[in-house]
Amino acid sequence: MIPVPTRPRWLPWALSGAIVAAAPLWPQAALAQPPVPPVTETARLSEDPAVVQFETEVGLLLVPVAAATTADYEAMIRALQAALAASPDPARRTQAAGWRVYKASEPDAKGQALYVHLISPVVPGVDYRPSAVLDALVDGAPEELLVKYRNAHAGPPSKLSLVEIANMTLAPAAPPAGVKPPGGR
Repeated sequence: MIPVPTRPRWLPWALSGAIVAAAPLWPQAALAQPPVPPVTETARLSEDPAVVQFETEVGLLLVPVAAATTADYEAMIRALQAALAASPDPARRTQAAGWRVYKASEPDAKGQALYVHLISPVVPGVDYRPSAVLDALVDGAPEELLVKYRNAHAGPPSKLSLVEIANMTLAPAAPPAGVKPPGGR
């Protein structure tokens, strides 16, 4: 038999003692917890997972709708459009001014109709859920309309806060100093 080298029994204890002895030398910053940011009104509103708020000046909401229920979804959008147009509230009129709704000509990968809500500019801190806006504007919105709207959804909407990286109608801006153009020359 070949003898197997063994480590001394005292080695793990010696190493753990060295680690404990070195602990006071570790920087306290490495052990500190990150600061908790203060809770803002926007953060309080967005605690509701259904709230649709955007973080940037341009927002996109992609809503898949069952192909058989597009008329119900569009009826809700038309009711929302009428309520926003009739609202005397300047904040709601500002919200409406930058809100457009499009229907994609092509279905999505699952054969559902796809509605695109383009919001530009976004009103910060405002909830863009169509049902919530209509409910706030119309006292006693028809329950049947809201139920048909809810049932029309083929899945959850996708919310995108967009940041512009290029405006194709303008010449490109010079890159910042020290940044090489593509190709590295």
